[in-house]
Amino acid sequence: MRIVKADRALPEVKRGAPVKIWVDGKQAEAFLGETVATALMAMGIRQFRKTRHKGQPRGVFCGMGICYECLVTIDGVENVRACQTTVQDGMEILTGEGTIE
Repeated sequence: MRIVKADRALPEVKRGAPVKIWVDGKQAEAFLGETVATALMAMGIRQFRKTRHKGQPRGVFCGMGICYECLVTIDGVENVRACQTTVQDGMEILTGEGTIE
């Protein structure tokens, strides 16, 4: 869920241009300048992958590209950090099983 309206406690929300992305085969809207992690969380997706060996759920943990918990597949490239990658129009994102533990 995105903040859509400012109030006294929150400054005006400024976003980039809207773009269309594909997440697990479903079309979604995101905004230029957002990270893939932000777009996924705005869609209500909190689990980005499961570990390969134990099947444990993973999502955003550090949010700054250190922990490898938010790995997804983007445009066919596996193990991309969702928290460090900005969305692009037409981007295809797959969540699911990770290739590292």
